[in-house]
Amino acid sequence: MAEQTANKQRRIEIATDDLPLHCPMPSMLLWNAHPRVFLPIEQTGEALCPYCGTQYILKGGAKASH
Repeated sequence: MAEQTANKQRRIEIATDDLPLHCPMPSMLLWNAHPRVFLPIEQTGEALCPYCGTQYILKGGAKASH
């Protein structure tokens, strides 16, 4: 079982396996979380959660669209 972390980390690097991206992430504690919000990260390689301000960075950067 993965260790759950508080929603205090402000910069999180994610992999393409984590897509579609939503905040809070499954590893975050739910008792201090906000409503789940899906974040578009594929085009820019970065996303900012409007609720908690966590910055997400996509490993490898933005993906080219087809």
